[in-house]
Amino acid sequence: MKKIKLHTQIFIGLILGVIVGLVFGEKATIIEPIGTIFLRLITMIVVPLVLVSLMLGTASLGDLRKLGRIGIKTIVYFSITTMIAISIGLFLANVVKPGAGLNEEVKAELYKNYESTAQVGIEQMEEKPSAIDVLVNIVPTNPIKTLVEGNMLQVIFLALLFGTILTLIKREKSEILIKFLDGLNDAIIQVVHIAMRLAPYGVMALIASVIGRYGVNILVTLLKYSLVVVGGLLIYTVSINSLSLKILGRMSPLKFLKATKDAMVIAFSTSSSNAALPVSMESVEHIGISREYSSFVIPLGATINMDGTALYQGVAAIFIAQIYGIPLAFMDQVTIVLMATLASVGAAGVPAAGIITLAMVLKQIGIPLEGIALILGVDRFLDMCRTTTNIIGDMTCSVVIKESEEKNRK
Repeated sequence: MKKIKLHTQIFIGLILGVIVGLVFGEKATIIEPIGTIFLRLITMIVVPLVLVSLMLGTASLGDLRKLGRIGIKTIVYFSITTMIAISIGLFLANVVKPGAGLNEEVKAELYKNYESTAQVGIEQMEEKPSAIDVLVNIVPTNPIKTLVEGNMLQVIFLALLFGTILTLIKREKSEILIKFLDGLNDAIIQVVHIAMRLAPYGVMALIASVIGRYGVNILVTLLKYSLVVVGGLLIYTVSINSLSLKILGRMSPLKFLKATKDAMVIAFSTSSSNAALPVSMESVEHIGISREYSSFVIPLGATINMDGTALYQGVAAIFIAQIYGIPLAFMDQVTIVLMATLASVGAAGVPAAGIITLAMVLKQIGIPLEGIALILGVDRFLDMCRTTTNIIGDMTCSVVIKESEEKNRK
């Protein structure tokens, strides 16, 4: 009997989760712990995987100029694609006008149901450090605390620092550490393989609990807004990423999608770039992207590249402004582009981090923050969609950077 491939098993789990959620309703949340265990197992290895693989990748470059070159290319690519994504979102929101004509009774009910949750996001936004503080805090004072808390920017800094140090000390000494890290990296990858065996069951439990808890009624109520966001994500993902792969990466988009579908399903079901990170790094190896590139680009992307989140923020800002009848001038929308781009940098790769960064964008252009309550009913589903776009962008960038560096060698 032919063995069913993992991605097929995961897809079956996703469909079963939808069915279970619809049939059993809120009772479906009883199986949520299965999904939580799977998510925790994946999340558990994110920090050691990023630390070890990024150290190895940096050490294997053996050239500080090459490291700097790859870093600059990666950041420039992420910045450009994020601005394109937010621009697509703003264009669609202005043309479709999803916030026009929302029923007053529906609006009042949304406020009632989600006002307290929105307030939590607002409070977290107010506690968010300034850009200067974020920059200073990249350098940790306690490496052990950094690893325990899983501060990804600081973990990346530590990995780059010690990976660079390995290129500076004597080769006979660094080789011992590199071999140890290589073996440790293989062990971590095996944990990923074990976790992925639970993926179909974890995905089913997570999707069932989401459908059971939130139902589909609220999706119908905010269908217009949801369609604009999902439509924008599809347009961006299909057009920009495909063009990047074809023109800059010299790779067939179909070949890329076939190799990376497992990572996409994990991102969709968990709403977490960090949870999808181990699978993303392994997926691109199937299309010839060595750890030399993937171990640097993808962890960095999971931390600073939030194309889908930025697009969603643009649509959400326009949607809420339209509901309140607040006209946004051209410069206001330029501000949204800049703020959403900056806010997405360093946004936590965890579920619903976009709500906090959206609060920053709304505050900057003077839109009532309480309007966030209007979109929370569908945010979980949209979070799943935008996270998928985020990790596709990370993996696409690794292909582009690899092709660019290979050209330099010729």
